[in-house]
Amino acid sequence: MGFEIIDIETQSVDLLLATEESHVVDLKAIEIAPGKLTRSLSAFADAEGGELFIGIDEDKDSGKRFWRGFESIEAANGHVQALDATFPLGQFVDYQFLRCEGAAQKGLVLKVSVLKTPDVRPSSDGTIYVRRGAQNLPVSGEALQRLEYQKGVRSFETHPVDAPVQFVSDSLTVTQFVMEVVPNIDAVEPWLNKQLLVRDGKPTVAALLLFADEPQVALPKQSAVKVYRYATTDAEGSRTNLQGQPVTIEGSAYDVIKEAVDTAVATVQGIRLLGSTGFEAISYPRVTLHEIITNAVLHRDYSIADDIHVRIFDNRVEVESPGGLPAHLTPENILDERFARNGNVVRWISKFPDPPNKDVGEGLNTAFDAMRKLKLKPPVVQNKQNSVLVTIRHERLASPEEVITDYLQTHDEISNIIVRQLTGIGSENQVKRIFQKMIKAGALESIPGRSFAKSAYRLPGAKDSTEDESNPQLRFDE
Repeated sequence: MGFEIIDIETQSVDLLLATEESHVVDLKAIEIAPGKLTRSLSAFADAEGGELFIGIDEDKDSGKRFWRGFESIEAANGHVQALDATFPLGQFVDYQFLRCEGAAQKGLVLKVSVLKTPDVRPSSDGTIYVRRGAQNLPVSGEALQRLEYQKGVRSFETHPVDAPVQFVSDSLTVTQFVMEVVPNIDAVEPWLNKQLLVRDGKPTVAALLLFADEPQVALPKQSAVKVYRYATTDAEGSRTNLQGQPVTIEGSAYDVIKEAVDTAVATVQGIRLLGSTGFEAISYPRVTLHEIITNAVLHRDYSIADDIHVRIFDNRVEVESPGGLPAHLTPENILDERFARNGNVVRWISKFPDPPNKDVGEGLNTAFDAMRKLKLKPPVVQNKQNSVLVTIRHERLASPEEVITDYLQTHDEISNIIVRQLTGIGSENQVKRIFQKMIKAGALESIPGRSFAKSAYRLPGAKDSTEDESNPQLRFDE
């Protein structure tokens, strides 16, 4: 088995030695027992992936680290064999040897890059670990079950719920569905059993979500969407800028998606922000809100007792759904890879008349494309520990510098708050840095004679509208 040797510079060595162990980095000396190394591989694979470096010493007293690698690739055979037995080369793992010609850097450091896996991976002794901070923590029992739900190895949608079957079989939702989609069946309950939507005489989570008129009665805090309106561009909403009461949307998954999208669109359309021609209505593509909310409802982890939260701010919409990204999905590959955590829900809702999904896995791609067509920046997907947060910003693809310059073509001056309103940038200090950069480049100048509170900027050589040589009283004093 051949391994690549990568030559790195001394500066890269210094950066590695200064790296803190974390959720995605682990550093080990070459004396580490090969079997123990597989704990880190298991932990990384069962979390978000990471990098393991073997050949880094640490002085316990000073905390200082040293490069001390293997004398040769052959000297690392025991470690490589143990790692390869658990994670064969090419299956979500990559091995490289790092070399530096500096006198202080002796030997080869083995770098193991581990990707998040679609399944649960044990260490060589059969124990399953997850990475939390700089620790490899063993999981079993309920914690293992939670990991399997998170990974999508098992789905909570097949879990039977202690509720009468009639809650589903006698609902108006299933009656209408059967009449329009499967009109030849004689009775609903045998059909539900045949489709494995009833188990042990009880409706499954999927059956309730799809066909109960009010799934929330049997699945409280697990099947609703809450919509909030915050009149702010702050990083987080608060009670002081919450407009009215949050709207709670309940019903079958089909109805929840439709009403949540309608509510979000109507709320967004009521927002007006300053544009180049005055106050303008905010405009997000409806299809973007539709696809992201649909994705949240269909692919959330229903084992977590929490609602989906749609937060509408002045400059963005946030859609947060319970459960991290399943299987091998990451924010980086989510537009290219496919995985359905709730296969039954996805399959059956696509059979409804005018379904919210097309069951082809292109929803998020459609959402991103719609934003680009409006020359808005694409949504940002963040994989949190227990949820997925998608942020849809009303932020132009044009750079802030271009927005400022374009605005000043038809206006005498521009201020920090106007730039934040035009660009969707939430940080006042970030805009200050943009102004400073443009002034240094000669593309902008500060208007003299303004107090700090009234500070503004203009194109070089332009005249301040408040400056009038014949009437000095119109000037602002310091």
